[in-house]
Amino acid sequence: QVQLVESGGGMVQAGDSLRLSCAASARTFSSSGMGWFRQAPGKEREFQAAISWSGSTTFYADSVKGRFTISRDNAKNTMSLQMNSLKPEDTAVYYCAAGLRPYCASYECSDAGFYNYWGQGTQVTVSS
Repeated sequence: QVQLVESGGGMVQAGDSLRLSCAASARTFSSSGMGWFRQAPGKEREFQAAISWSGSTTFYADSVKGRFTISRDNAKNTMSLQMNSLKPEDTAVYYCAAGLRPYCASYECSDAGFYNYWGQGTQVTVSS
């Protein structure tokens, strides 16, 4: 079983940057496709970005393309989400997730059903 712990959230102003991290407990992390989702109050969980086990393939939601960058370090069992040019609408709880397969097609990676393990979430609040 994989345990995931997010960190790096906080309160920032519009235009600022934040870097979220996700630490995984198991060595199987290196064979898992990983993703970031977010959930704002009253809204469904929303896909943000995904990365294959090797880091060679990434996918992004249209709303964050060019602003967010996903990366991973398999030697350290960590994944990150660099968020630049933050907007008030980026305010949400951000979750990292691990899938059972190392790769996913774009339509799979954006589906929460692909992921079997989830972190507890970290709050990001962006003020205008």
